[in-house]
Amino acid sequence: MLYDIRLQLHYDYDRAAGGSRHHVHVAPQTIPNVQRVIASSVSFGPTPSERSDFLDFFGNAVTSVAFRSAYDELDIRMSARVSVSRPETGLDVSPKLADLGGEIATVRSLAPDAPHHFLAASDFVDLDPAITDYARDSFSAASSVTGIANDLCDRIYADFTYDGEATTVATKAADAFAIRRGVCQDFSHVMIAGLRGLGIPAGYVSGFLRTIPPPGKERLEGADAMHAWVKVWCGQQAGWQEFDPTNGMRASNDHITVGYGRDYSDVAPIVGVLKTTGSQTGEQAVDVVPVG
Repeated sequence: MLYDIRLQLHYDYDRAAGGSRHHVHVAPQTIPNVQRVIASSVSFGPTPSERSDFLDFFGNAVTSVAFRSAYDELDIRMSARVSVSRPETGLDVSPKLADLGGEIATVRSLAPDAPHHFLAASDFVDLDPAITDYARDSFSAASSVTGIANDLCDRIYADFTYDGEATTVATKAADAFAIRRGVCQDFSHVMIAGLRGLGIPAGYVSGFLRTIPPPGKERLEGADAMHAWVKVWCGQQAGWQEFDPTNGMRASNDHITVGYGRDYSDVAPIVGVLKTTGSQTGEQAVDVVPVG
């Protein structure tokens, strides 16, 4: 599938910001056997005093900007054309959970895609006993690691309510789990926490979801903003597999990846510091349009 993607982030400040520095994660990257970026650009209004573009530890595109002059609003625009062609799911060749630890131990690498980075608690994902107990029911329902991940993905989709007012960008997995409500960020954090609690490496995927559904299909949740889903290490043979608990499905050619991390904090669209007083408001607009 070929897509044109447009993103705009807009921020208004009660009092002019006297200076700031930010890291921005909004541009897709070429990922072998998943997607190819044909063209992309990231622009800012006002124009930053400093700018540099680089790849972080996980291989995500980062634009670092600094503003020295005062401004009372900030616009970030990203446009890209991306081709997505994920491999077919194929047969389940993942091990049983009891054998997964042995396979993890054979990975003698700390490369960005090594499973070791995705087992421990992280900023938004505590190893919460209640979430682990919830995930353990999926262990009872499935024999393989992929089967456990797939069952947990489906259960979160069935048991949780999509509610954009129930949580904030700062909500952690345990808090979202307690109310069984939230958005894609929350559902992904809950799934990650549950899998890690069982000893299954799991990480966070930030990206986009196609805006226009195919004929006869319902619009997927999360299509008007940046989306999030989960990657799961399913053993040496199966490798990393991706699941979307917000929509109860495997990641498909409708999912366009921006970045990978341990949780939202690694791939937040914008992080940084600024000098200002008062409050601020932000808006996000996304269009993902199939080409041809």
